[in-house]
Amino acid sequence: MRPAAHAFAVARAVRGIEPLVATEIQRSRLGRVRGLRHREVWFEPSPEADLLGLRTADDVLVAAAVVDGVGHDRSALSRLAGAARDLHPVLPAWPDAGGLEVSASFVGRRNYTRYEIEDAVGAELARPSGLAYHSRRDGRRPPPDALSWRVTIEGDQAVIALRLADRPLHRRPYKTASVRGTLHPPVAAAMARLARLGDARTVLDPCCGAGTTLIEAHALAPRLRPAGFDHDPAAIAAAAANARAAGASPFLWGVGDAGRLPVADGCVDRVLVNPPWGRQVPPRGALARGPGPLWREVRRVLADDGLAVALVHDGIPSGFVVEETHQVSLSGRHPEIAVLRKARSRG
Repeated sequence: MRPAAHAFAVARAVRGIEPLVATEIQRSRLGRVRGLRHREVWFEPSPEADLLGLRTADDVLVAAAVVDGVGHDRSALSRLAGAARDLHPVLPAWPDAGGLEVSASFVGRRNYTRYEIEDAVGAELARPSGLAYHSRRDGRRPPPDALSWRVTIEGDQAVIALRLADRPLHRRPYKTASVRGTLHPPVAAAMARLARLGDARTVLDPCCGAGTTLIEAHALAPRLRPAGFDHDPAAIAAAAANARAAGASPFLWGVGDAGRLPVADGCVDRVLVNPPWGRQVPPRGALARGPGPLWREVRRVLADDGLAVALVHDGIPSGFVVEETHQVSLSGRHPEIAVLRKARSRG
């Protein structure tokens, strides 16, 4: 076991956007990236860095220990418990905490379960402080004021880390209203960063849902004039409520068909879109027979030098040039975030 309490932080991420999280850390001068793992970015924080301002990360934690030699057999449980025990001299008292909880995950097959890891480590972390350990077995939920620890294992190496915030970063305070199929905020933030908003003035989401992509874009570039349309009036109401909660204005929200947008030709600098893909949200209106009308409208309204960043589930649409793609894991599927430009017409 190697102590790591003052060595590095761990940013947790959706699978596939780890490089984008690393880029945000570096460009925002939050720290020096040490390496990427499955759903993790390890980095050395800069002094006084606001780590809770990371928008592409699901969560951010401070590493307490790195444990080598963690195998696939059950002896790993004793090794992890021993590493937690070795932390006793450096663990503070935490008198106001409502106990502690542990969440564990690993890559590949193991001869033990995540709950066995959690219980082995959690019991030892709780011992010196006298805090109650709240197991997650049988679907039990720890109290909201419990300290949140995380154990992740990849290969033969584990990290034991403590969450810095009261809740994961992906639980945005502005998300007061939701609809089915709403986009995961860190993925929306990653899409906004890929859109290169520096010189953009207008940004459009033709399938805006609860407004997540536009709110994340506005957080990155507050001068933007965002416009969002959705076929569902309940989605537009949710988007407006979330924008108010985020303190973001002015926005243009409207009930509209993504295949017949009330927008002039070539007037949009950036398009951010997560089209309905039938699993959670059925396509409606002009999109009910296929996504073709959506992509025709995106090409029509996008400026010649504009960019579209789309979460695509059924391949890259025709009529666009691909600048880059990032495959991600969401809801058991593996769509791509695609950065697109309009293809030049040959006529």
